[in-house]
Amino acid sequence: MAKPLTTKDREKFRELLESKRVMVLDRARRTLTEDMALSQDDLADEMDLASSEYYQSFEFRLRGREKVHLAKLDLALRKLDEGSFGICEMCDEPIGKKRLEARPETTLCIKCKEAQERDERAFG
Repeated sequence: MAKPLTTKDREKFRELLESKRVMVLDRARRTLTEDMALSQDDLADEMDLASSEYYQSFEFRLRGREKVHLAKLDLALRKLDEGSFGICEMCDEPIGKKRLEARPETTLCIKCKEAQERDERAFG
């Protein structure tokens, strides 16, 4: 069983989560300002336009994933404030520190995550 987090651990994870949050927001902001602008003048023909629209669609899908990631980071920060960070949502046991270091936004301990993934594979 994993040990509960110390105050120093929680401070370290807050810094890590806030840093990841800033990176996600910066990447999204950069995409909106730089990558999302389509100009007819920059596109020589219909093939270029189709290619650019495909790229833009792909970028929007990536932004959707980043939105989900941002929500997970925000939830983890809220849990830090509430004192429930690092506790598995399925079994209520502490999540191992190594797992939290790898994915601080996780809500499941490794055993419960593996069980969830087995269930997903078994039931599609």
